[in-house]
Amino acid sequence: MTHEIHGTVADGFEAVREEFAAFVAGERPDYEGQLCAYVHGRKVVDLWAGDGVDGGSLYGVYSCTKGAAHLVTALLVQDGTLEPDRKVTYYWPEFGAEGKGSLTLRDLLSHRAGVIGVDSGFTDQELADDRAMAERLADQKPFWRPGTAFGYHALTLGALSGEVVRRATGRTLQEVYEERIRAPHGLDFHLGLPEALEPRYRSVQAMIPTPTQQAQLDEAPRGPHTLTSIAFNTQVPDPGPFEEYPNSRAVRAKGPASAGGVAAARGLAGMYAAAISDVDGRGPLLKPDTVAEISQIHSTGYDLVARAHRSFGLGFHATAEAWHPVLGARAFGHSGAGGAQAFADPHSGLAYGYTRRRMAFPGGAAPENQRLVKAVHTAALAT
Repeated sequence: MTHEIHGTVADGFEAVREEFAAFVAGERPDYEGQLCAYVHGRKVVDLWAGDGVDGGSLYGVYSCTKGAAHLVTALLVQDGTLEPDRKVTYYWPEFGAEGKGSLTLRDLLSHRAGVIGVDSGFTDQELADDRAMAERLADQKPFWRPGTAFGYHALTLGALSGEVVRRATGRTLQEVYEERIRAPHGLDFHLGLPEALEPRYRSVQAMIPTPTQQAQLDEAPRGPHTLTSIAFNTQVPDPGPFEEYPNSRAVRAKGPASAGGVAAARGLAGMYAAAISDVDGRGPLLKPDTVAEISQIHSTGYDLVARAHRSFGLGFHATAEAWHPVLGARAFGHSGAGGAQAFADPHSGLAYGYTRRRMAFPGGAAPENQRLVKAVHTAALAT
């Protein structure tokens, strides 16, 4: 089967289309995905491939959601509503239980809180509800001494920062995102998908590993109550397959801020373009000093949950260090477990978004992003 590539690229970005087509040609016949990029606020790449997909199709983007959530916290820091070096208990007194009273918002946003989950795990209903998760996390004893180490708060970071936002503003994080970011810019990146848009959602499909990949998965360290299993809520009896998380209407409807967002690649790239660039006559959402603050590396080294080297800013991946070293040092964004990737690179003016339907091996940003980002970044620097 020959995959047909749809969409457009601006002059000077033809090599990006060629790279996308070359990658897609080697994929399974059922591949579908989207690639979008802006440079200095101008859309320069808008491509997609796959049966039944178009540029407006919507996908579960897992932890790319953290990028939207923490663009909200960045705006509130910029406004002075939130102060990173205040204790979390200044905004949320109940959070101080079980030895968490000295933790700052800065440490919380950089995955240093140690509250990666709860001992007995969350129910499916709780995983769809940030406030329910926050209530239980407030009473949880940290899994390491807060501030002394870091580990990926895969399913809890958005609930934690979201509760701080709610206490500071009287509005949920999702409401602030809708009012200040999504709606004004018309972004197809939703933290709470309206039922009217459900027909555009493309359900996540399970990974189909090769025999070699399956062997690697089988050999991966596991345990019934490890930091990793707690962070991904797999210590509960009969945890559901991870691909089904965004396929739940309850998750899509409520848009939990760690991993419940739904987006098209246009929405991912458009949000990061709006963050750093003039887009359609609107000035950038973030000032340079704010970009410098959130993109500064706060946690780097051995991640206790991922059991690997990782680097984080304030709620964001330090994208150049974590994924794409070709990018500028202040690049910031977030990948998603299904293979999605999204970021802004202030140095080149690049804003990037990629989605795919079938989950990619081994999780996180799909491997093809390496070649696609390089192609788009090279073209961006040449324009």
